[in-house]
Amino acid sequence: MDENTIIQILEDQKDEVNKYREKVFVARNEEELFEWDSEMAQVVTGVRRCGKSTICHLALKHKGIKYAYVDFNDDRLMGMKTEQLNSLLKCILIVYGTDTQYILLDELQDVEGWHIFVNRLLRQGFHIVLTGSNAKLLSGELATYMTGRYNKIGLYPFSFCELCKLKGIDTKSLSTKAEAGRKALAYEYLKDGGMPEMTKLATDRARQNYIEGLIETIITKDIARRFHIHNVESLRLLAHHLINNVCQILNYKALAQMLNIASVSTVQKYVSYLEQAYIVHRVRKYSFKSRERVRDEKIYVIDNGFIANRENALLGEDSGWRLENTVFIELRRRHQSMAEDIYYYKAGTRDKEVDFVVCRQSRVTELIQVAYTTTSPKTFKRETTALINAATTLGCDKLTLVSFDESRSVIIGDYKIEIVNAAEWFLKS
Repeated sequence: MDENTIIQILEDQKDEVNKYREKVFVARNEEELFEWDSEMAQVVTGVRRCGKSTICHLALKHKGIKYAYVDFNDDRLMGMKTEQLNSLLKCILIVYGTDTQYILLDELQDVEGWHIFVNRLLRQGFHIVLTGSNAKLLSGELATYMTGRYNKIGLYPFSFCELCKLKGIDTKSLSTKAEAGRKALAYEYLKDGGMPEMTKLATDRARQNYIEGLIETIITKDIARRFHIHNVESLRLLAHHLINNVCQILNYKALAQMLNIASVSTVQKYVSYLEQAYIVHRVRKYSFKSRERVRDEKIYVIDNGFIANRENALLGEDSGWRLENTVFIELRRRHQSMAEDIYYYKAGTRDKEVDFVVCRQSRVTELIQVAYTTTSPKTFKRETTALINAATTLGCDKLTLVSFDESRSVIIGDYKIEIVNAAEWFLKS
């Protein structure tokens, strides 16, 4: 590839930068996580199509930073070799000016030796922004090749608050109309999630085609190709099975038998690959026994839109699981910059579990229970009893119960439980 060709490609891509300057996009909270004056690379990771490129463009735009842009997803740049990267840098400076200090490199990870190139740019004083969605950038290679030289920013699909901004929903008014609008959007959010492009699709068929295509791309390109998996069909079946069984405890031995995979360790690797590509997340049991934490993991999905918008999706209409999954993703989004971990708690086999335990190091800071409705006295007692028992054992007095409908405070014994409706809880910072 000669330099004239590279310059032409960069000029074409420069038009895309101008489009971001002209259009109005929803601001993302993760913009606050960028460290623009840092000497470290700013690395934005997340599931495919969650808006990584957009947030980088917007964040740079909002800071008034002049920057260069290279999109390695461009078919004309595919197959670029390591030895061509220096020519690329030269062309960047020709197109954007020799005073360029900030460079946005979109989906660079498929270029062999990308980390050597990025580290050299950092040593030369450039400020580098990287995005990546496949397992090559999300895996341990990032830590291995760029030790101490990157600030990792995890991006998720739209939050409920961001979706409200996009849809023009009033998040402040207490009028009946405003509350009804928020509740209606929350119901839609539990079903279709917050993948940015999903918000533009008007029919169930279009949404299903989009999600199925996205999952297939992640499985075949980001995982199977990256990890040289030959039994792609088993990986595909596993991915859909986990999505169908969201919020459930993993049983690797049973999964191996069901999928006719000889090795349990192979199933564990497959789940790890799916997690590295951000389709699923695992949550460990809160326990000081390492064996229990590793053995009793629960599975969650990156976005509720993945649950229903697939052929043969069999989760049904269990709104409680949908709400629990959405609460988990919101917790991940909120606590990624706070050095806090999220577990679930279950004292014994016969005890009702508490869905989420938020910890800072070894200190439990909040217990969160999720129940779609608490109108039934039996349900109310079961959920609140689990919270109080866990609070007594773990020494935590911040207790929250997220339901779809109601908000109120209840005092039970020495404990106060805040029951918060889903829309209100999602809108809390």
